[in-house]
Amino acid sequence: MATDRILKASSVITMNNAQPRAEAVGVDTTTGTITAVGTLAEVQAASPGVQVTDLGSEVLMPGFIDAHSHPALGGIVTQAPAYWISPYMGYPTYDDVQAFWKKLDAELPAGQALLFNGLDRLLQGAPELTNADLDAFFSSRPVAVIDNSGHEAYFNSATIALNAWPDNKPPADPVGARYGRNADGTSNGRAYEIPAVLGAAGKVLAEAVPHPLQSLARFFQLMARNGVTMATEHTYESNLLKGYEACASVSEALIRVALYHMSIEADCGEKIAIAAPEGMLWKQGIKLWADGSPWVGNIASSFPYLDSPVVKAAQIPLGPGGEAMMNYTRAELDQVLAKYAPMGWQFAFHVNGDVGLDVVLDAYEHALTVNGLLGTDHRWRVEHVGGCRGDQFDRAASLGVTISMLPAQFIYWGDLLDGQMFPTEIGSQWMRAGDAFRSGALVTFHNDGSVSPPIPLLNIQCMVTRRTPSGTLHGPEQQVTLDDALKAHTINAAHQLFREKDLGSIEVGKIADFVQLSADPYTVDSDKLTEEVKVSGTWVNGSKTDPDAFLTRIQSIDPTEHPDLAAAALSHKC
Repeated sequence: MATDRILKASSVITMNNAQPRAEAVGVDTTTGTITAVGTLAEVQAASPGVQVTDLGSEVLMPGFIDAHSHPALGGIVTQAPAYWISPYMGYPTYDDVQAFWKKLDAELPAGQALLFNGLDRLLQGAPELTNADLDAFFSSRPVAVIDNSGHEAYFNSATIALNAWPDNKPPADPVGARYGRNADGTSNGRAYEIPAVLGAAGKVLAEAVPHPLQSLARFFQLMARNGVTMATEHTYESNLLKGYEACASVSEALIRVALYHMSIEADCGEKIAIAAPEGMLWKQGIKLWADGSPWVGNIASSFPYLDSPVVKAAQIPLGPGGEAMMNYTRAELDQVLAKYAPMGWQFAFHVNGDVGLDVVLDAYEHALTVNGLLGTDHRWRVEHVGGCRGDQFDRAASLGVTISMLPAQFIYWGDLLDGQMFPTEIGSQWMRAGDAFRSGALVTFHNDGSVSPPIPLLNIQCMVTRRTPSGTLHGPEQQVTLDDALKAHTINAAHQLFREKDLGSIEVGKIADFVQLSADPYTVDSDKLTEEVKVSGTWVNGSKTDPDAFLTRIQSIDPTEHPDLAAAALSHKC
């Protein structure tokens, strides 16, 4: 390795326990490798004559890692030309959404199809829409609105006409999904679960988002601008491969991506040949779903929802749903794990409810035992785990199961969860990060793609303080240290993705992926972390990234080379 670049910062936070702090980093930009870490004098002495890039008062850390994401879907449904109407994207109430809809319909060309993502019945007080509701805003243009959970969609009469369903009656319900129907069998403008959502909204999607590769690139831009250098695609299917290869192969590439193949795909157990630079794109494992979303009432939990105004307005069944909300029976889980565990794949299981996690851990323990994997470094995963118990994390740790948590559930819904959706003893403890770390399990944080904006610093702030953006404190016993929270987005995440040997910390011999921060997170008030610490940029393979140049390069690619990207990306459940 030959050092040809030296970066000096006010501090280098290495996330390496053996050398927690440094002043300078040497890099070989040809190989993208870190060659030296230490004081400026030490690094210069090892490579005399190399020019120093002085970052002044700014700080370097390992690049943030989003351990569970959906960049393809995230880009297509949230980035222009689609519209992101989530409450935390500037539309806090349904009145705000309605005003935006009226404005758009008046300003845009007649007949232009529109795709919206992020309507939230709980946070915005929106009803479960019908085609008649949407016709009041969009009388002629095709429109589809995807619920923020990703599990439902609403569409207008123009979309029903575009779909050319005979007599306006939807086709037979797909397996695991259904269309909303009026008493006479005609569509009521609703679709539940992704196969039906795609069947209802697919044509609108194709018209509204003609260049989906650019949408994927824009989501990568968004991630990079928030300090992310590595992420995942947790609902990979083969039709996404070319799009990810394109984004990974340009010289301006921003994000490394680990692929988790959906278990519902027939080829999910197969290895794949990837045409991309080494280490930028790889298949890591297989993704499964235990239950659904807390925001639409289909999580497998032992506790009911409160009979409250906010729950009634969102038309959520009180429950508890228990095992009836599972997407798999235990026997089906055993079959899937028995088939793919001998192939060596890592498993990642979406689960939100405590009943769901009990079933998943039972199935994991059985499969690990049968396959002789207990006590091995398998790193099987559970995802989200918002409503799960602390003792379940202890059990996960004993099995070697890693935990990837979704702080957004606490950040954006925490004020509702605590006392409005659930009793305080449940809601205040939602997303038990403190218990998870205390269990000894490997813990990571993520943003889940289109479910929330990819902002690691906000995840870190709220898991350290247990305060929502309103300033309200919920469950202070679930606070974590700043050090643990930073690990969850760096070295722990690299370990969960089997990349800890070359990423996740700043050490000699590792890859030079960094996030550049305006201030040291350890020196500011944790309650003001996102105010006082800003992302100034990212470095990949030792070179400063340029998100605008990356998008320009992707825009030069012929979109007809990726005709299936949009439909494939939408075939997902978070």
